[in-house]
Amino acid sequence: MAENARIKPVERATNRTWDEWLAFMDRIGAEHLDHKAIALQVYEEIGPTLDQRGWWTQAVTVAYEQHIGRRIPGQRPDGTFQTSVSRSTSLGMRELVDRWESFAAGDEEVLAIVGEAPRVSGTERRISWRAKARDGSAVVVIGEPKKNGTASLVVQHMGLATPELNEAARERWAAIVGRFLGSV
Repeated sequence: MAENARIKPVERATNRTWDEWLAFMDRIGAEHLDHKAIALQVYEEIGPTLDQRGWWTQAVTVAYEQHIGRRIPGQRPDGTFQTSVSRSTSLGMRELVDRWESFAAGDEEVLAIVGEAPRVSGTERRISWRAKARDGSAVVVIGEPKKNGTASLVVQHMGLATPELNEAARERWAAIVGRFLGSV
């Protein structure tokens, strides 16, 4: 089996080897637990001292589920697939999302994907543009601030039925984001 790309970052962040994580999973009977139950146990095991505890909880849990063959890369617990495209920008978060809203409202390819009017919501930590896609999947575009006052654009397309649709969506969104960034 090819090595899971998630394992080395998990080992570095948690300061545990993958074999130590596998021993933990054996102790809790993880092979008989669902995603949420595993994640709750991993969250407690990681403890409060690790930055981004929730994110690393998911990273450990998903890596384990991939390790035992319960899911493949990009697959969500419900069996659907999710892809994402992320790019750093020189824009601040609010300006980035405002420009994305204007771009998306006039971009034929975005309009061909999105089946309903998007909703925008957020806080000073992140702003999200959300829309249901015509195929029933969901698209979320996030303006995520960085420490230097700029922001990253993160596009997530969730609920895709197959790995092939997932890869096609990743390629499509990479092209759309490239076009968008070329216009700002």
